[in-house]
Amino acid sequence: MKLPNGYRAAIAAATMMLTAGTAVQAAEKLTLYCSPQIEWCQLVIEEFQKATGIKVAMTRKSSGETFAQINAERKNPKGDVWWGGTGDPHLQAAEEGLTEEYKSPMLSKLHPWAQSQAKQSGYKTVGIYMGALGFGYNTELLAKKGLPEPKCWKDLIKPAYKGEVQIANPNSSGTAYTTLATIVQLFGEDGGFDYMKQLHKNINQYTKSGSAPIKAAARGETTIGIVFLHDAVTQRVNGFPIIPVAPCEGTGYEIGSMSIIEGARNLESAKKWYDWALGPDAQKLMPKAKAYQVPSNAGVAPPPEAPKVEQIKLIDYDFKKYGSSAERKRLLAKWDKDVKPLPR
Repeated sequence: MKLPNGYRAAIAAATMMLTAGTAVQAAEKLTLYCSPQIEWCQLVIEEFQKATGIKVAMTRKSSGETFAQINAERKNPKGDVWWGGTGDPHLQAAEEGLTEEYKSPMLSKLHPWAQSQAKQSGYKTVGIYMGALGFGYNTELLAKKGLPEPKCWKDLIKPAYKGEVQIANPNSSGTAYTTLATIVQLFGEDGGFDYMKQLHKNINQYTKSGSAPIKAAARGETTIGIVFLHDAVTQRVNGFPIIPVAPCEGTGYEIGSMSIIEGARNLESAKKWYDWALGPDAQKLMPKAKAYQVPSNAGVAPPPEAPKVEQIKLIDYDFKKYGSSAERKRLLAKWDKDVKPLPR
């Protein structure tokens, strides 16, 4: 049946309105892959939704797990933004084409180390916080077991600490991969892997999440947890008998990063998140979430409880090398072959 011109025009107009409405609705959604602690993820999402009206769906996984998920979804991306987690897997994702270039107008407001992360990746990732690696121990367990206070990386491989140390698996955890890369840079590859083999004898469990070992130490389930120092500080602030330690030999650090996923379905929303997350309003939320890293926005002071990075002996961590796809794959494969199968 042929419709009068007026009806056809009305239908066409309604169709256009429906299509436009659908486009607006799609732009007002965001799927976020979040790698820091769940409390921080939830807080930033809540504040971003208030600020923008954009509805956020979130999945929380550790850095290594998130990288694996994005890689598995590369032909059919489901996420829009990967927020947080150690920078090495973000750099690998950039190299492998899993994330896309975006130069935020907020870049000039960031510390040089955050801008360097962006430049190195071809602007496919950017630094959002920085934190030094170390470990923490439970003072009550240490005293109860009559153990000396560990102060150095090499203390952790002493026989006295057999079964007293916990660390995450470097395949799933960015924290543990940073530890592996740090030890290799400190002691050389042969010496570093010899260290990891000796440390293996003292490990009671390899966890999935990087922050899990210090949470276990806080609960009294292990004496020592190898983690980023800010995670140890969080447990201490929460009232647990945890002492954070910056190892005497020196230590590596992370540049926690953020990336837009290649093929993001909600690209405009992703860019809005990106810009907002680099701004002062977002980064000032860190202490409220009991996150004690150094913010990347130069206009935001670190929380007073945060480790004093300027007082820590930091190595010149080679992000270009250890964040490369080939080197990460090689080191992880070597750890899987030479360390993981050994008896404890």
